[in-house]
Amino acid sequence: MKNNLAMNGPVVLVRGAGEQASGVAWTLAKAGFRVVMTEVAKPLMVRWPVCFGTAVAEGRCEVDGIAACRVEEPNQCEDVWRGGEVPVLVDPDLKGLSELKPAVLVDAILAKRNLGTKRDMAPMTIGLGPGFTAEIDVDVVVETNRGHYLGQLIYSGMAQANTGIPGVIEGVSKERVVYSPKAGVFKAKRIIGEQVLAGDCLGEIEDEMGKVEVFSAINGVLRGLLRMDTPVEALVKIADIDPRGHKEYCWTISEKARAIGSAVLLSILSSHLLKPLCLKEN
Repeated sequence: MKNNLAMNGPVVLVRGAGEQASGVAWTLAKAGFRVVMTEVAKPLMVRWPVCFGTAVAEGRCEVDGIAACRVEEPNQCEDVWRGGEVPVLVDPDLKGLSELKPAVLVDAILAKRNLGTKRDMAPMTIGLGPGFTAEIDVDVVVETNRGHYLGQLIYSGMAQANTGIPGVIEGVSKERVVYSPKAGVFKAKRIIGEQVLAGDCLGEIEDEMGKVEVFSAINGVLRGLLRMDTPVEALVKIADIDPRGHKEYCWTISEKARAIGSAVLLSILSSHLLKPLCLKEN
């Protein structure tokens, strides 16, 4: 089937192509913006079936009906946009920024700190979550903490501090997320979409000293799991168990990612910069 998605609006560069970044990119692409995403060469993505960053390893991927493909150079983006797809470029240092000339830059890396985004990188800059200060290093900060203020647009100051505690789903918080007990290479023993029980082995971390198994602490559906043979550091998120047990949630954008994506779209549409940007593009 031909992709009829029209992507001919202003260019938006999204730093990062993980789960929340992909929710932002999906929303903006649906709205007609020419979205380009940048990633590292080996991104860590637990919910990789709903991450456009999967295109880095596989060349192409699809999230909720929108396709993405890896490009090697910024000048390849126009052809991808004409095909109604999202280009993903391995460019963590934004070496292609001057060629892409984005009207809007969204830092969606969610590193809980600013990894180099500056307010002068684009006419409008947006930062997701902790690590950014509106009016100093970005124009707008979007709240990413679950709860009443999720998606709030902050025009002065910072988002809520990182709690280090996963959001509550069905009354479960820390237990639904699995972290690597040590550095090594992750070997998956299960697959995303499987129902697991508390105590089930999800995989193992292997290094020169041997292997350490990792287990689920709760019953639920395995909504996210690192890909086979992924190198990890200690205390890195490697799995996500959803206690709601709905298998279809594994393959669709989460409510949190949709809320953040909608907030970013609202911030752009409500900006005084949008009108001149659209006129410039036309």
